[in-house]
Amino acid sequence: MRHHALEITLTRPLTPAELHQATRTMPLAANHDATHLLTLVHAKTPDKALNRLRHQIDGRLPIDVITTHYPDPDGKILLNIALPPATHAALQATADEAGQPLPVFLQLAVHRALARHSREEANRLDQAVQHLLAHTTAPPHLLAAIGRALTHAPGAAPC
Repeated sequence: MRHHALEITLTRPLTPAELHQATRTMPLAANHDATHLLTLVHAKTPDKALNRLRHQIDGRLPIDVITTHYPDPDGKILLNIALPPATHAALQATADEAGQPLPVFLQLAVHRALARHSREEANRLDQAVQHLLAHTTAPPHLLAAIGRALTHAPGAAPC
């Protein structure tokens, strides 16, 4: 069996006491504001690791979603979301109408939403650049300013 790195996204930050109690149950690493936790789970597959973690800590923490921390060989991140029964039933009915199993229906819906978000973000950036170009008399200065902004952005490589 292998260890799988899993990330827990919380619905709210943990208090120091909640974080301390949770780390007594299993090893967890928290981000700076205790809204994301990282842990390793021993399981045969990533899917089993997600389910095992959900069963171990569900109800103890305000969990929003659990994901695999690293993409699988196909580049996919797996999600584990606990849906309320009414939401699950509504999604199941919609998936049945579409003639698809619920996991496939959800996967396609997430892919469509991500593609739509990517297109909208690209269009927003295109419009912003066009606006900047329309209001500048020196495009090289604009390009230099964008370069400076990119090199000073968080996570950018130093020059």
